Amino acid sequence: MRLSRYFLPVLKETPHDAQIVSHRLMLRAGMIKQQAAGIYSWLPLGFKVLKNIEKIVHEEQIRAGHHPMLMPTLQPADLWQESGRYDAYGPEMLRVRDRHDRDMLYGPTNEEMITDIFRGHVTSYRDLPLTLYHIQWKFRDEIRPRFGVMRGREFFMKDGYNFDLDKNAAIHAYNRHMVSYLKTYERMGLQAIPMRADSGPIGGDDTHEFLVLADTGESEVFYDSAITDLKLGSRTVNYDDWDECAAIAQEFTTPYARTDETHDAAVFNRIPEARRKTSRGIEVGQIFYFGTKYSEPMGATVQGADGKPVPVHMGSHGIGVSRLAGAIIEASHDDNGIIWPEEVAPFRVGIVNVKQGDPTTDTACEDIYAALTAAGIETLYDDREERAGAKFATMDLIGLPWRVTVGPRGLKSGVVELTNRRSGEAEELAPDALVSRLS
Repeated sequence: MRLSRYFLPVLKETPHDAQIVSHRLMLRAGMIKQQAAGIYSWLPLGFKVLKNIEKIVHEEQIRAGHHPMLMPTLQPADLWQESGRYDAYGPEMLRVRDRHDRDMLYGPTNEEMITDIFRGHVTSYRDLPLTLYHIQWKFRDEIRPRFGVMRGREFFMKDGYNFDLDKNAAIHAYNRHMVSYLKTYERMGLQAIPMRADSGPIGGDDTHEFLVLADTGESEVFYDSAITDLKLGSRTVNYDDWDECAAIAQEFTTPYARTDETHDAAVFNRIPEARRKTSRGIEVGQIFYFGTKYSEPMGATVQGADGKPVPVHMGSHGIGVSRLAGAIIEASHDDNGIIWPEEVAPFRVGIVNVKQGDPTTDTACEDIYAALTAAGIETLYDDREERAGAKFATMDLIGLPWRVTVGPRGLKSGVVELTNRRSGEAEELAPDALVSRLS
């Protein structure tokens, strides 16, 4: 993409109402525009990041054996009345009435709707286990939306729902989701710690939140620092292996890690003092096992092996896709701007032409741009009639992993400069070596 033809409305000044780093940088980098309190338009650069995060989530969910689908944003109120949550959910739910005077709501979550879909189509234990998920916009009418996309009213979320014959199978689904989430976050360059949490209005006995440590986090968290050494890395996981998933889940949940709602000071104080840590955390996902909380009142049963109806055991599992864009920035930035992990970055490489209009430099940039694009490396070419300093500042602000600097002086020596945004390290190499180096 040529920057001269791209819509990238960067801001030179920091917006006065942006309170945290991610909100400031997303506005300055032209990623989002506020339309109302807690409601944002995602501009082209931000939308590319959002779609890259969504792609990673889809890939890891499908790898774990889960089935993507799509449910509507508007839901009939009678499903929630059937489950008993319509009146209990509170003012965060946006309630509306259609032209036929039917009560509707803008979905904050989808337990009722997915249960209704399940009970209409699944009748036998032979059809289990089953996990369905979607990535869809949600709305919760926060009383005080703040921090940009970190705590907005409208947000993009992956929510998945497992249906199993009994508790043991449902706990395997819980462990399977935990492992797939750990994989998902690691691919985004994040360490998201699973912490024992409160189930809130979703309900259920077992739940973990995944939190990224950051000073701007909304939750106070308490943890054993030993957990920060744990990583899945390149481990290949067999998601059908109950014991393997359980072992990994146990490995990541044995060290103490809890949110303030579930913190137990007596247990925490038994950890060696040097390892006792208190911090703030950004929630980027949560998993729940809630048994038959929804299946029993809504009649979601299957015929068991003995021919008798059995209420299915369920769980739900959410990832804040839009929130992750902000969380990644909170965890990965410097004074100059964003530092995107490679799998999330809107473009992998930025080309800076330091002398636009110079025939030799223009030709070299065009050749490099064509070669990188042909190799499938997404590239943003800054071909604007702009001074070099402004081009460098823009590239640092939007945080692309690599920058190629092309100028007459280097070309005389047959080289261009390749700079890594994260480390700041630069190297000189021949233009025709760029593709192999970046591949």
